[in-house]
Amino acid sequence: MRGMPVWRRLLRARLGRRCCPAALLLSAALCSAVGGVVAVVFLLHGGFFSGRCTDEQSHRILARLCLDYRKGALTGDLCDDLCVAQKLIYKRCLYYDQGKKVIQADWRGRPVILKSKMEIFSSYQHLGFLEEMESQSIPEADLFLMVALEIKNALGLELPSNNTGPLWTRGRGPHWKAQLASMWSLLQQEEYIYFSVLQDFSKHVLRVIGSCGHFYAVEYLTAGHAWHNTLFSVEDAVGASFSGIKSKAKAITEIAISFLDMVNHFDNDFSHRLHLCDIKPENFAIRNDLTVVAIDVDMAFFEPKMREILEQNCTGDEDCNFFDCFSKCDLRSRKCGAVRANNNLQVICDKIFRPWFSLNLRGSTVSFPLQLQLQEAVHDCAEPGYDDVALLHRTSLTSLSKLYQLLRASQMELQKSGSYSHHVH
Repeated sequence: MRGMPVWRRLLRARLGRRCCPAALLLSAALCSAVGGVVAVVFLLHGGFFSGRCTDEQSHRILARLCLDYRKGALTGDLCDDLCVAQKLIYKRCLYYDQGKKVIQADWRGRPVILKSKMEIFSSYQHLGFLEEMESQSIPEADLFLMVALEIKNALGLELPSNNTGPLWTRGRGPHWKAQLASMWSLLQQEEYIYFSVLQDFSKHVLRVIGSCGHFYAVEYLTAGHAWHNTLFSVEDAVGASFSGIKSKAKAITEIAISFLDMVNHFDNDFSHRLHLCDIKPENFAIRNDLTVVAIDVDMAFFEPKMREILEQNCTGDEDCNFFDCFSKCDLRSRKCGAVRANNNLQVICDKIFRPWFSLNLRGSTVSFPLQLQLQEAVHDCAEPGYDDVALLHRTSLTSLSKLYQLLRASQMELQKSGSYSHHVH
């Protein structure tokens, strides 16, 4: 170890033996998305205000962010618009809790969301070796390993990728230290990692806008609400043309199919299943084409991470419940099973589909027999009545197919009645 550069000793201590070549491919996918620290992610809980979620406090946080930018401590592709050109303009505070800050802003006439897990840049873990050396002398391969470890630690898996583009698309200029420090603060935010990796693979996650230091921006979408009669404000997403019970029936049908698409996608299109452990209307939004988007993935875990979380000590099944993700307690070993005993489709049927399909949509022109079939299919999906995990998986596949069939039949009926114009599918 003697004679080894400071940055390499720190890097070796940080990485240990946990990285592998496959992890590097995953980091390439993120680094390409970062594009010189272009960032991600958004959590919109409209209406959730704490005592400290004030305009005065928000302006003070953004002022400090801009001060750090002018000092050269941080950077990002939105910093100039926020701190100099005044093209990124604060509108209101949406959420504040234990340092987590969510802000609505206007960016060049477009509504966006700014978010950070902690309000102050210096609160994030700092790369100590930046102060001891010229960062431009750090080999890019070693920086690549640092990114790979953070991704692997956050996601618990390695995603295959053919993209091995350069880590720094802007090159190593005079602000390169600030770029590295800013990227490091973003990599300490798990939602940032999730969305920056998944956005190239999924239409069901938020789109990246950009970043400034530890704050990142994504598209603004209106979240669902349990108190809304259709859970999602279709009028806000699409326009007033979707008012009226017939239009709402076709919108609900489109959104329900998109939920099924998302479930199928998260179950099958990655190297491991993605589990959603906090399913409620507030954690989803819809685009103007009625595509469902997961806007809060704080409680989303790929299979390897899910197994780590579930496999805990227990005295009964109730000890094996992790929000919406359950497993079973083995009373002999007093350990929770590592395999999830329920699934995303079950919970969506219970918490999202039941409010929609438990009521008779009178005047919707969907025939009453078809409505009854949908109610029964949703009930069977939400309460399959099986404890066996393998049998539950097969039953869920049947439920998914049946729900697709019934919802598409609803589309056909609405289309024949003249109240349905093919919107997405």
